[in-house]
Amino acid sequence: MAQTLLQVEDLHTQFFTSRGVVRAVDGVSLHIDAGETLGIVGESGCGKTITALSILRLVPDPGRIVSGRILFRGKDVVKMDDEEIRDFRGNDVAMIFQDPMTSLNPVTKIGPQIEESMTAHNRFTPQLAKTRVIELLTRVRVPSAERRARDYPHQFSGGMRQRAMIAMGLSNEPELLIADEPTTALDVTVQAQIIQLMKQLNRELGTAMMLITHNMALVASLCQRVVVMYAGRVVEEGPVEQIFRSPQHPYTWSLLRSVPRVDEARKDRLVSIKGLPPDLSNPPPGCKFHPRCPFVVDRCKIEEPPLDEVDVEQVARCWVLMRNVSEKDIAAAKTSALSIDAARKLKAPVAEAGGAGSPGSAST
Repeated sequence: MAQTLLQVEDLHTQFFTSRGVVRAVDGVSLHIDAGETLGIVGESGCGKTITALSILRLVPDPGRIVSGRILFRGKDVVKMDDEEIRDFRGNDVAMIFQDPMTSLNPVTKIGPQIEESMTAHNRFTPQLAKTRVIELLTRVRVPSAERRARDYPHQFSGGMRQRAMIAMGLSNEPELLIADEPTTALDVTVQAQIIQLMKQLNRELGTAMMLITHNMALVASLCQRVVVMYAGRVVEEGPVEQIFRSPQHPYTWSLLRSVPRVDEARKDRLVSIKGLPPDLSNPPPGCKFHPRCPFVVDRCKIEEPPLDEVDVEQVARCWVLMRNVSEKDIAAAKTSALSIDAARKLKAPVAEAGGAGSPGSAST
């Protein structure tokens, strides 16, 4: 049985603003085993990044961890003093931030930045750190690594900057690497290269990874388990193949139905999730997803569902569950009025122009 590396228990992280208390992370519990890759998915604002920042104790003001435990190999990160948390960051756990262009220092060359990440933690001597920079850049497939280490961030492409960030994250050989949207703003070809690189590093180094993303395809490619978050809470968790095959929370089902798939019949319409995520300073009563849920029942509006086991190694926070929804209701959700209206609006300019895509034309 795999050893648990990180255990997050009932974590609450809140932001104290003039508009009220924002419950950004509201009772999140999760774990990562040694060598495992865990995916955390959900819409923007659901609490994914703040969960990661809480693990590293990097929550920006006016936020703070209110309660809960973050156990790394049994030691509570929340109770670490300043010296301990400094050693913990970078040495035990490292993070690849969302935008490498804003994370890298624009006036310092790539090589010295990676060197600094090693010497700052006293893990390697300056001479050894300088040698390791070339090894690290070569490992993450930066061509002509010795020459490129003398370049500035603006001289790297988006994909190369992301590789440099991965090299920096791996520089102190951490046991856990947190990657926050590592393929954002990269084209499809470069995304595939980064995915392949992370797969290889996980396999060769045995580094556990927490992958924060909107990209369900990325989760399917890299992760063993997936945590689905909504409104600062975990709404479903389980093995990736099981969740993709049989999602039980309507939100997870909607996320998967909103992504084009090559193995689905073309007649199936993509499902859009109506509405917006709730205001976390004033969330709705009951299930936080109920104002947007196509399968809502009266109980959802007044009573918060617990996170219960719905299958072997799979839990979900829902009163309805997708296995209890009728085929008729699922078909109605797939062909909702919102989707039909959206399709009509998209066709309208073409129809007015009388082009090839107008109603009644031979093309489809």
